[in-house]
Parts: sequence; structure tokens; C-alpha cells
Amino acid sequence: MAAGTDALTRATGLAALEQEVAACTRCPLHGTRTRAVFGVGNPDADLLFVGEAPGFHEDQQGIPFVGQAGKLLDTLLAGIKLSRGDVYIANVLKSRPPGNRDPQPDEISACEGYLFRQVELIEPKVVATLGNFATKLLSGKPLGITRVHGHEQEATLGGRRVLLYPLYHPAAALYTPAMLKVLESDFARIPELIGRDVAAAEGAPSRSPLEPPEAESLPVSAAVQLGLF
Repeated sequence: MAAGTDALTRATGLAALEQEVAACTRCPLHGTRTRAVFGVGNPDADLLFVGEAPGFHEDQQGIPFVGQAGKLLDTLLAGIKLSRGDVYIANVLKSRPPGNRDPQPDEISACEGYLFRQVELIEPKVVATLGNFATKLLSGKPLGITRVHGHEQEATLGGRRVLLYPLYHPAAALYTPAMLKVLESDFARIPELIGRDVAAAEGAPSRSPLEPPEAESLPVSAAVQLGLF
């Protein structure tokens, strides 16, 4: 657990922010969503996972990463002796885009502050981006997940110095079994990253505000990935 904010303050702050998200009407997605998907997990987590946006099942349940991709995420966490209760899971967007399309610039602009506030409250040491879109958004670089997965970098998110750690989306392994070994290998490094001190060095990328990334081909289409979480 990171020092700085006590556990009660974290939990209280996140609960208040969740209520704000539930009532949010900053972008048109509030009119098409079933439920806002704020995030779930340990408010004191050292590890924060960030996906792109809610999919069908998440929109229905209000919980991130459910369905088959979520089950695989649970399995990968168990492989490094962690569970959902040890980490925090959120998305860039808190509302599902219709048809699981890519988030639009105005939607990102409307929602980004919520993610940054989550980072500020939780104070994670490692922010693991799941998939191509979240990785490009938070890194601020055009390089796609196929080139940067498993390679950490220091970054500043919402005023918080963190290790940004890109990972393939778990859905990739559901459609391409060979990806499971890659994911397992990349996940195996997470405990070491959590134990590493992040120096407040100058020159690390700062991602506030976010900008939409350029499109890049993926082993699994974005539509397929989004449809599984």
C-alpha cells in the first residue's frame, strides 16, 4: 500500500467519486448505457489495471472485466498469487460506447478526469494498461501493444508518478491461444515491478489530458476484444 492517503480517506473519496460517475451526463454515452462502470477492487492497491471501456456484460452488471476475458484475468492474477481483492480494475471510459466502437475524443475528454482522480486516490505503484487503446492513451505514444507489451516505463498520471506497464488484453488469448504464454510471462514480472521504487525523475511522460491514439492493427480486432468484457 502506498503512503500518503489513509485507507478511510481513499475509500470515502472513491465512494463519492463513484456516485458522481453514476450521475454523470457530460457526454452522450449516459443516454445509451445501462449502468456506469466505475471500477472495482482494493482502494489501497499497489496495482491498477486500466482497460478501454465497458463492454456488453460490464454495461449490464456495472462491474469491469466480467465474462470470459474477466475469468482469464482472474486466472492470470492467481498465477502471481493475487486476486481481484488485491488490485483495482477500471476503464478509461465509464460508459459503454454503442456497438463497442472506439471511444471518441469528446467522450475521452469528458471521462478522463475520473480516471486521473482514481489514480490520485488509490496511489498505485504500477498502472497496467490492458490492450492497444488504453496503452496508447496513457503512454502518449503511437506504438501499439505488439511492440510495447511487457516493457515498463515511468509516467505521471493525474499527478502521480507510476510505472506504466502495457499488457495484451486477456481477450487476445481467448482467440489466439499462443498469446496466453505471452500474457503469463508478462504477468510474471508484476510482483517485481510493484516492489520497485519509482524515482521522481524529470522527463517522464505526463498524460493529462489524454489524447486519442492512432489506429493500429491488432492480433484480435478491437470489436472482438470489447465484446468479451
